[in-house]
Amino acid sequence: MTREPAREAATASVHAKFSQLARRDTAPELAVRRALHASGLRYRVEYPMPGAPRRRIDVAFPRQKLAVLIDGCFWHGCPEHRKPPARNSSWWDWKRATNEARDRDTDAKLREEGWRVLRIWEHVEPAQAVEMVRSALAEPSLGSPKPGSGML
Repeated sequence: MTREPAREAATASVHAKFSQLARRDTAPELAVRRALHASGLRYRVEYPMPGAPRRRIDVAFPRQKLAVLIDGCFWHGCPEHRKPPARNSSWWDWKRATNEARDRDTDAKLREEGWRVLRIWEHVEPAQAVEMVRSALAEPSLGSPKPGSGML
């Protein structure tokens, strides 16, 4: 089955447009990272995800095994700000569903590796994100060594 030339051109132009979008260092990520750093927290950026080498953790605290993922409202289906595009809505529904399924799979894989996962929507204020991270870091992790075990 062949596509119509106009459809192919539109698809190629859409592909070219989306391939230029930032995959890392987005404005919300940078704002949260600046706030975390200003509050004295140190972390790793774009940390390779254990068990899934093609995926990355936006902000990682490897010693505490805390993965912080900053999700865009449009791409990840924020319940507050989800606004489906008027054109090609069936494709966009599929795309968002695919992203959400990948998010769930990422969470499951990280938890299998002993990590805790904190997802923060892009609309969350950076100061609130810092409090969320600090709260998560204060919780005892499931995989941490017992006191006196000699393990660090």
